[in-house]
Amino acid sequence: MLSLKYPVLAVIALSIGTVNAIIGDATWYTPNGDYGACGAPLQNSDYIVALASNQYAGGARCWKHISASYRGNFVNATVGDLCPGCRNNQIDLSSTAFKKLAHLDIGLLHHVTWYYYD
Repeated sequence: MLSLKYPVLAVIALSIGTVNAIIGDATWYTPNGDYGACGAPLQNSDYIVALASNQYAGGARCWKHISASYRGNFVNATVGDLCPGCRNNQIDLSSTAFKKLAHLDIGLLHHVTWYYYD
């Protein structure tokens, strides 16, 4: 008899196959309660991400969600800001979100994989 875990794994594998992953660098910042480009105050404790201009799309991605991974660590964050100094596909995470991927002392992560999800 086939265990339930195999059909579930098949569905997960099919779902992952449709994800359009983006690879870029990640940095961190402290919003300190300031208003982000999406128009709301952002706290350092929030799981927030600021997108580079090519992904921010003039604000069309405000309040969308991303999932990012780096060396086996994962974080989910909400788009709340624009990162005008970021290169294409780079993300700038709040300090709290960045800490889920690596120590703040590292500062810059290369080859972070991330994607949008609902």
